[in-house]
Amino acid sequence: MRKDVRILLVGEPKVGKTSLIMSLVSEEFPQVVPYRAEEITIPADVTPERVPTHIVDYSEAEQTDEQLSSEISKANVICIVYAVNNKKSIEKVTSHWIPLINDNTAKDSRVPVILVGNKSDLVEHSSMETILPVMNQYTEIETCVECSAKNLKNISELFYYAQKAVLHPTGPLYCPEEKRMKPACIKALTRIFKVSDLDNDGILNDNELNFFQRTCFNAPLASQALEDVKNVVRKNVIDGVCDNGLTLKGFLFLHTLFIQRGRHETTWTVLRRFGYDDDLELHQDYLFPLTLKIPPDCTTELNHNAYLFLQSVFDKHDKDRDCALSPEELKDLFDVFPYMPWGLDVNNTVCTNDEGWITYQGYLSQWTLTTYLDVQRCLEYLGYLGYSIISEQESQAAAITVTRDKKIDLQKKQTQRSVFRCNVFGDSGSGKSGFLQAFLGRNLTRQNIVSEEHMSYYAISTAYVYGQEKYLLLHEVFPDFDVLSDADMACDIVCLVYDASNPHSFEYCARVFKQYFMDTKTPCMMIAAKSDLQETKQLYSLTPLEFCRKHKMPPPQAFTCNTAGAPCKDIYTKLTTMAMHPHARLRCMCTCNRCTFCHLQNFINSELVQTVKAKLYTAILSRHVTQADLKSSAFWLRVSVGATVFAVLGFAMYRVLLKQR
Repeated sequence: MRKDVRILLVGEPKVGKTSLIMSLVSEEFPQVVPYRAEEITIPADVTPERVPTHIVDYSEAEQTDEQLSSEISKANVICIVYAVNNKKSIEKVTSHWIPLINDNTAKDSRVPVILVGNKSDLVEHSSMETILPVMNQYTEIETCVECSAKNLKNISELFYYAQKAVLHPTGPLYCPEEKRMKPACIKALTRIFKVSDLDNDGILNDNELNFFQRTCFNAPLASQALEDVKNVVRKNVIDGVCDNGLTLKGFLFLHTLFIQRGRHETTWTVLRRFGYDDDLELHQDYLFPLTLKIPPDCTTELNHNAYLFLQSVFDKHDKDRDCALSPEELKDLFDVFPYMPWGLDVNNTVCTNDEGWITYQGYLSQWTLTTYLDVQRCLEYLGYLGYSIISEQESQAAAITVTRDKKIDLQKKQTQRSVFRCNVFGDSGSGKSGFLQAFLGRNLTRQNIVSEEHMSYYAISTAYVYGQEKYLLLHEVFPDFDVLSDADMACDIVCLVYDASNPHSFEYCARVFKQYFMDTKTPCMMIAAKSDLQETKQLYSLTPLEFCRKHKMPPPQAFTCNTAGAPCKDIYTKLTTMAMHPHARLRCMCTCNRCTFCHLQNFINSELVQTVKAKLYTAILSRHVTQADLKSSAFWLRVSVGATVFAVLGFAMYRVLLKQR
């Protein structure tokens, strides 16, 4: 809605322009009329539309043509005043004033015009017969009002219509020559219908109509009023009502009827509630709310209510209930968008079914990815889907959670985040792309059928860490870089992939780690890809295992996507766990038999320890324990000594093994 309305009155001298303004302000006819009234401002609280209104007078005696042109360009609506008893002033409307106004306004943004027939108290006949052909000839003329400044007839109505012509213009909505709504209006109302059709059955049932009415007009329709509306549609439109609900055809007919009967404000109220501006484009303030501020080292995630909304949108369009969106279903979902937001690369970014259709999990993952990488784009998408309206929120910003600073997470040694970013580095041909696609459950056979042009450098899916569902976002970083960007450095964990069968592959990973991540607190993991091939000695000063030990990293993790079924996902769970707990310095979550953790596990289960344990048990607890023993301090002393010896022995072995590491 506009913040104010500027009304300009023009016309021939002595037709009563100034008298009309002064009669409106003083509510009586002025005895002395100046050449020109000063600009007046009517406060919002005394206008019908609750908008401040500026009324500007024009006087040929006091103003130049340049000043007139300037006022025309600034006006929101122009009232051409003529005297109903003066034929010359009526002729001047078409011969002078309308051409002058058109010359000073752009063709694609014509200013609405109101024809004002003043001095109706001086004649007994109406001028409407003369004016109607003029109104039919010029589409910019909104209406014609006959009034009298002397009798105060239709004075307030005149300025109300002028306000209405600005706030609820006919031009963008309706074509009077063809007597139908314009394509842009039909397109906007069609989107509104589809957003309001909560079950996507092509019909607005009573519950949906009441929700729509309450959303737009803050009041539900009475049952009888609802039936009356449907009866009007039934009588005028075939298929306007189906299964006792309003179809799109009936919905459009109702708004055409509102416009034809002069109730433009009804249609405009609906359009503006759903985010449209005067040009029937979705307003920037609606698509991109300014309330969201994202401090450095914070990320953006969807909250619980947003996921519930997106789930309902998915269910609404998954008509065959196969938990996947076919290309037709996906097209139907994005039909309320001005463009297709997801390209074919999305199918290689998230999980799909065997037919390549985005699954329910993949659908939510893609929304999570968009929110994390480009929250403004996510807000725009939610705006197209009508999130703020359907969820009854002030704006789409209510769907977003801004996580706290990562430094605070490290200090508190816990995180509230649900999305963790892993940047994947590796030399060309090391297997990075295969590593990303394997996360989506695709083995080498399925990866080979993916088109190169549709390949994605992102992969996102869920991983479970200690029973909690988290999102892991993998990002493949190009190997041919000179300096890493801030985006490449900003991640929760680094994954360094090398080809175990290529002797030159590991050197690249070692160089990246030492140059960029060795002195950071970002956890890193080394991946020995293509482990199904013959392992080759890496041509580097240290072996991968020695390099990891030196820099206190977990040992290299063997990985291959050349499997019969879906590749193993354990490695992704480990990455997510390390990203969640960077403060813990988790060095092992495996059974590699090479690291300290595994050595300790092997030691505890070794024959030596089991023998010592058995002998201690025999010496202390196996013999028959009498009631007197349980009361004897000597017995409990032996038990304590045995337990202490066992604990000291275990701790000593741990220190020895740790020193070796």
